[in-house]
Amino acid sequence: MAAASVTMAASVTTNDNLEDFSAYAHLSEEQLLQIAIERSLADANLTPWQNRQVRAHMQPSAPKATRQPPCNPSSANPPSEKRCAKIDRNVHDYMFSKDQEKVIAWTRHNGHLRVTVETVNDLDPFLSAIWRGDAKALQDLIHFKSKNLDEPNKDGWLPLHESAYHGHLECLMILLKAKPDTINKRTNRSQTPLMLAVSRKHVSCVRHLLEEGADPNLANNQWETPLYKACEKPNEEIVELLLRFGASPSKACVQGGTPLHEAVRNKKLEMCKILIHAGAKLWARNVYGIDALFTAAQCNAVNALNYLIYKGGNVNTNANDDATALFEASKNGHAEVVEILLSKRADANKANKTGLLPIHVASKNGHDSIVAMLIPKTNMVKVTRSGISPLHLAAERNRDDVLETLIDAGYDVNAKLSDDWSKMYEDRRSTALYSAVVNRNTEAAAMLLEAGADPNLDIFNPLLVAVRKASMEMVTLLVNHGANLNALLPTHPTSFPAVLVFCMRYKAMMKYLLDNGCNALSCFTCQYGSNPHPPIKPRRNGRETMYLLNDEPSEYCVEFCEIISTPSVSGWVGPIIDILLDYVGHVKLCSRLTEFLDGNKDWAHIKEKSVLPCTLMHLCRLKIRQQLGIQRLSQTIALPLPGRLLKFLSYERESFEDIL
Repeated sequence: MAAASVTMAASVTTNDNLEDFSAYAHLSEEQLLQIAIERSLADANLTPWQNRQVRAHMQPSAPKATRQPPCNPSSANPPSEKRCAKIDRNVHDYMFSKDQEKVIAWTRHNGHLRVTVETVNDLDPFLSAIWRGDAKALQDLIHFKSKNLDEPNKDGWLPLHESAYHGHLECLMILLKAKPDTINKRTNRSQTPLMLAVSRKHVSCVRHLLEEGADPNLANNQWETPLYKACEKPNEEIVELLLRFGASPSKACVQGGTPLHEAVRNKKLEMCKILIHAGAKLWARNVYGIDALFTAAQCNAVNALNYLIYKGGNVNTNANDDATALFEASKNGHAEVVEILLSKRADANKANKTGLLPIHVASKNGHDSIVAMLIPKTNMVKVTRSGISPLHLAAERNRDDVLETLIDAGYDVNAKLSDDWSKMYEDRRSTALYSAVVNRNTEAAAMLLEAGADPNLDIFNPLLVAVRKASMEMVTLLVNHGANLNALLPTHPTSFPAVLVFCMRYKAMMKYLLDNGCNALSCFTCQYGSNPHPPIKPRRNGRETMYLLNDEPSEYCVEFCEIISTPSVSGWVGPIIDILLDYVGHVKLCSRLTEFLDGNKDWAHIKEKSVLPCTLMHLCRLKIRQQLGIQRLSQTIALPLPGRLLKFLSYERESFEDIL
């Protein structure tokens, strides 16, 4: 046999091909198929003319498909399309060369593409005649009984299936006349000739098969009837034909979907009207509990939605996870659908099984116009009972427009997550402000703070997060709105402000925090004093003590000299102590800090600074700052004092020598 054959993975990746999947996972199935075709043709050694012809004809015939998650009827979140992905087990097409001497065929089987090139003489004569649509040649072959018309191929296909699939009416009529009892024969996938003709939208073949007695209700192995397939690959003429010949409008597929579901999904209003007039059940649900009206809301089928409501559809219909049609439309951003449902008095206060309302999911997904529509329809008590505010979701997802809308509508910027919701986060966050700080979203944090958000409500103070992320802009914003600079870490108590743990190597930030009232004196209150210090115990994972927000709680109170002794910080001991000494009076260094200063000759002046008496000017500055208090210090511009004195109190000027 003079043939070239190549098999190529087209759309499904197995464990043997994980590397290919990782490289091409972002591509659609159509793109994967095209790559497979290109490679297959290159390996098949086709002539340039054959390559051009296949590329010109192959892509349009390739069935479209979308990548979808595996079916799970008990899933709490119904998919945006109710069907599971289905892979054609035997989809094939062909073309003949210009001189009619060669045939190029391609087949998708179980997710793989197979391209074959062979001479016409080597092709099965029956198949050649059917593929050509050569009714006379087919009639002659039947007359000479050169083939058993009842004998299926390896996929269970008879010549009649081939003819119905490829849409050659005259060949179909000849085969039916020769073997009328094959009209309802099924392939290995339980496909009848009628099903194949419907799936390929061959109207004339569908009409003839029905007139000859084809059963319109015989389903394939997915329980899909020809009518279901005609709605899935929408063709209104075929739908009318099937119904006229007795097709049931309500038979469901294995996933529970009905023809009406498919007509709605494809936004075919007239088709919906035909089906309902024929007796399709408006209330039929698939395995996810989704009915036709829910599907319309889900897919933004506005005209179909209006019609289904007019016919008595329930505007508060819900899926298995209790998500309503309004919830689904709000999630997907279908503003017109939301407007219609609300105008028909759909309940905006029905929660899904997780307790979320439509306004929650609209806020989460950033649908500002929908949030604005839902605000007047949403009960604040219901929001409170849910344990989570839409503000939390908007802040977490950086939906600044939604955040602004909710704040303007009066949503409580200090609303805290319930314990159940808070436990879902490792950091046990409570407020929307915390999420904004974690995301480094200064604009969102500013909106919340200006609206009255308290920066000290979370278990872990947001200021600690901002300092740890080295975000000076965020730190300044929080400090200006009253963040507690002396907050401690609940999981790892320290004898000094926890913010200093995270800014040891950022002198500018440390100085800013100290300027604004961070307690420097506590850094020098060591319980061991001049006595020998015990060795620092390494952590169980072998690292030295590092204080992370999500570590396990500890009852041990950590001293400043322990933190500063870690290798990542020890090289900065001298400059750090030098800065701290500017914010304290007379202090005595503990033996560990003294040892560090003694170990570096460049730090001798720092040690000397620690033991010499403080100047009167320095002590006066400390006393004045203490008397004024932190809040008034942050508003030094408003104090009735000379500008130079204000700068001195703010550590912008070290002395008055140039004044005297």
